[in-house]
Amino acid sequence: MSSSSSPFPQQSSPPHAPSSGRQNAPGRLVVLGLDGLPLSLARTLAATGRFPALARLTEKARAIRAELPELSPVNWTSFFTATGPEEHGIFGFTRIHARTYEMALCSLEHVQTPTIFDRLGAAGLTARVVNLPNTYPARPLRGMMVSGFVAHDLSRAVFPPMLAGALRQRGYLLEADTTRAADNPLALLEELRKTLASRRAALDLLWPDLAWNLFVLVLTETDRLFHFLFDAVNDPAHALHQQCLSLLMEWDSTIAALLERFDALPDPKRLIVLADHGFTHLITEVDLNAFLRAEGLLHTALPPEASDELDASGILPSTRAFALDPGRIYLHTAARFARGQVSADNAAPLRERIRQALLSLRHNGTPVLAAVHDAASLYPGPMQPFAPDLVCEPNPGFDLKAKFNRRDVFSLHGRTGTHTVHDVFFYDSTPPDMQQPNSEPNMRPNMRPDMQPDSGPTFGPAMQAERVRDVGRLVLHHFGLAAAEPAAEKTAPAAPAPSSPATVR
Repeated sequence: MSSSSSPFPQQSSPPHAPSSGRQNAPGRLVVLGLDGLPLSLARTLAATGRFPALARLTEKARAIRAELPELSPVNWTSFFTATGPEEHGIFGFTRIHARTYEMALCSLEHVQTPTIFDRLGAAGLTARVVNLPNTYPARPLRGMMVSGFVAHDLSRAVFPPMLAGALRQRGYLLEADTTRAADNPLALLEELRKTLASRRAALDLLWPDLAWNLFVLVLTETDRLFHFLFDAVNDPAHALHQQCLSLLMEWDSTIAALLERFDALPDPKRLIVLADHGFTHLITEVDLNAFLRAEGLLHTALPPEASDELDASGILPSTRAFALDPGRIYLHTAARFARGQVSADNAAPLRERIRQALLSLRHNGTPVLAAVHDAASLYPGPMQPFAPDLVCEPNPGFDLKAKFNRRDVFSLHGRTGTHTVHDVFFYDSTPPDMQQPNSEPNMRPNMRPDMQPDSGPTFGPAMQAERVRDVGRLVLHHFGLAAAEPAAEKTAPAAPAPSSPATVR
């Protein structure tokens, strides 16, 4: 599609030569997200010769680590805010109301910090974003947005609103249906082909007029595939191995389509590719609420067999601790929860008791957890009062859960792969040793101080990404925008009073 055939009205000044207001402005930046792709598997696939686009990226890729917990909403939010959970406030898939115990899914409405798109927009820069998790419901930005998981209504998943009609005409599918994946893997593969086609359609729609400075495309099909068919992907003898590779070849073709467009861009330009977490073979799911029940610390009005997996409303006052997915432990304190009875004096010894019990947990003689972190050390920032008291970091192969309808600590439920903290794919076409400081910044009189360009060098060895939030910082620095000050240097707000309607995130 040429720029003249774009379905969108032309902007007054399309950034065909993107400008950040600097004398030597940086070029366009393209970010490709490959959800759940481990570097080790990427290298294995690339070595087969069947995935040329992936092989091109893997040659100079390296591993970074995921934020904890190693979940998509936590990590993609860390990317698109360039901060950690201690600032953006997303600690997992779900949140619980401290007074009603009502559970809800986290969304963009719960993110507590500006996004990198907000920052770019304030600097007069334009972003186009496709399928980025935890950006639902889409909100206004300087550019265009197609939200990713957990988006369920296309009309609320796009900005500007006219995008919904254009995507519907192309049969755009927000998310694959995985409800039957364990029992019908062929149906899963077909669903993933449909979502891949949808991402390609969105790429074809939003890219061609080049009226953008930043383009973000996230492919989530690998995460869905690896959860249910990681064994099939890795085992040549598996009955579905070739079907999985066939899907991955279509995935590689989508990557190739983006790379072809990137190659055609004028210089200067930059490509960053990242995953949000790694993946490995599943040993077993580990339910921490079942563990707390067995320890005599979790009590609910109904037995697990009569409960819903996300129904926390039955938590009784006698409960001393409970868990939320995937490995977040909350002390049931009187200062924090309406029914809580754990006193401030008893909180520290209870926390240590739980920590030691968790570190002692074994499955067939293998330690389940690599570490059990406390909020003070893991989340030193303004959202720490809303953080879990303990965060469990699993050893590879253990999938932490926190359901309210399970009695067994160890069980399997049709999945064969699980997330990892390490082995997270990362590629940057402009490595640190080639990055140069930007020229002196143009201070913008109408821009907030925290959104001004950096006053010093933008790039250098210190800007090498080590974890997912750092990739968001790379984006800001590419465009000469200052990253936020470290959370540890900020003053955390006082914890809400027991009668406050604030929710625990």
